[in-house]
Amino acid sequence: MTTIESGFLSSLTADGRSPEIPESEDIYGWLVGSWTLEVLDYESNGHVRRSEGAVHFGRVLEGRAVQDVWIMPGRYGTTLRVWDASICAWRVTWINPASGRRNELIGRRIGADVVQVGTHPDGTPIRWIFTGITAESFRWTGEALETDGKTWRLEAEFRGKRLV
Repeated sequence: MTTIESGFLSSLTADGRSPEIPESEDIYGWLVGSWTLEVLDYESNGHVRRSEGAVHFGRVLEGRAVQDVWIMPGRYGTTLRVWDASICAWRVTWINPASGRRNELIGRRIGADVVQVGTHPDGTPIRWIFTGITAESFRWTGEALETDGKTWRLEAEFRGKRLV
């Protein structure tokens, strides 16, 4: 690793949560580490495409954010989750540089789940939900609202198992 790479990584990563984030609002800290993924993509024609992947989470930006890197065939990307005290929620941005896709969401804890709501670039409402959260596993679903304005269609499901 070069000095520049080493300097960049050490400046980006953080050892823990910033004291600016209340412990009760640290809804993504449990994700820090590495996970294997079982991926299910639900196509509009009813076909389900299965694949495997990995995701790595870490605290960044002086502990004010949690960032990840998703590694899956055709869907490499990163998510940055930044605490926003003005709305008492997390601003979530997901970017897939290969496809150019980007989503903006707001994340909050609702009961035992972490619910993120936002829109696809075309304006379609979306919600991404972490459920079944344990120290060793989670289920993450991505849904989009159908044009009827009532029906949520499952687009993707990720089942994570902790590696580290």
